[in-house]
Amino acid sequence: RCGFLGMLHMEIIQERLEREFNMTVITTVPNVSYYCYTRKHPDVKQIVNNPSDLPDPATIETIEEPYIKAQVITKSEYVGQVMTLCVEKRGELQNQIYLTQDRVEITFKMPMAEIVFDFYDRLKSVSRGYASFDYHPIGYQVSDLVKLDVLLNHEQVDALSALVHRSNAFDLGKNICMK
Repeated sequence: RCGFLGMLHMEIIQERLEREFNMTVITTVPNVSYYCYTRKHPDVKQIVNNPSDLPDPATIETIEEPYIKAQVITKSEYVGQVMTLCVEKRGELQNQIYLTQDRVEITFKMPMAEIVFDFYDRLKSVSRGYASFDYHPIGYQVSDLVKLDVLLNHEQVDALSALVHRSNAFDLGKNICMK
């Protein structure tokens, strides 16, 4: 397992491994740490760093995920695309301030898990490079999360497992299987 500085860095390394060593690489989404509370011990916070650490779903009371306050500054002509991206990433609009006639600061509350994979690259893409992004953690919040497991030959592959929001589980699972 290894991490990358961005999508371009990941694609370059993946391409070189395939071309120079004839090695096919499986890319997975990065994880954040979650808090899990079980019905048996509702006052005990269990830290879940990896989907395989998640207790049996039948025993789970709630799962909390880390949230951030995200601030995006962009040109006013890209506000629509930036807002669409942030809402797609389960962001909730908190504030929108026009700093000048053509510059806007948009503040969102959003899950940390939604920004760790491709958010920054997509933000630069939809704003043609004219957006800046800053964030800071604001705590944990209860979310409707499920564990997505992928089976190969009827055996679970831990590297392909992920904790995802229930609304994204089907699409993510379908995309992984198609790839």
